[in-house]
Amino acid sequence: MTQTVLLAEDDRAIRHALERALTLEGYAVTAVADGVEALAQAHRTRPDILVLDVMMPGIDGLQVCRVLRAEGDRTPILMLTALVETADRIAGLDAGADDYVVKPFDVDEVFARLRALLRRTNGTAPEAPEEKEEERIPTGQVSVAGLRMDVQARRAWRGARELELTRTEFDLLELLARNAGIVLDHATIYDRIWGYDFGPGSKNLAVYVGYLRRKLDGPGAPALIHTVRGVGYVLRED
Repeated sequence: MTQTVLLAEDDRAIRHALERALTLEGYAVTAVADGVEALAQAHRTRPDILVLDVMMPGIDGLQVCRVLRAEGDRTPILMLTALVETADRIAGLDAGADDYVVKPFDVDEVFARLRALLRRTNGTAPEAPEEKEEERIPTGQVSVAGLRMDVQARRAWRGARELELTRTEFDLLELLARNAGIVLDHATIYDRIWGYDFGPGSKNLAVYVGYLRRKLDGPGAPALIHTVRGVGYVLRED
């Protein structure tokens, strides 16, 4: 079945080029020029995925994202942004976006991120590394170091505090939790979560780990996600 994309981009040249590229890739694309049109179209016909430019006149991409999430709409959202500061990217994740691409972008990177988001939505994300039989966690439940996750309900708690996580944050935390105590390198994490290794120059993983830490580590709580410099990340309670 052809997957549908709702694209909102106010730059006509970028919108037309990306619409054409996505169409040639096999997607059914609805392209609009601003956030008002994007919300109206999303309410009219729910797409499989949204691609939203952050900076649009009137209602921008962040506001569109916030409205849809407040309505309980969990359709995956990929943000297009010319803003390269970490704080700006975090604002997008905080609004409920699942991933982002920085302009100017390579269209193949956009395709890869769309495939990864749609794969997770359809429940066909790559499986986590196989666990030892004696350490296997019951299906749908993850519990480690005071962290508890209900995978089927996609809910997570640290102690009694429930965590508000985006789709990508949840998937990343689940991968680290299921492999607690094991250092996962950058390439492995990119492959498991995004289905594509964006290379050593990408800051995508670091941004997501930083945002997860902010949500996990309350006042006085020990850090759970640790950086192993030059290698990757590990979840453990020191």
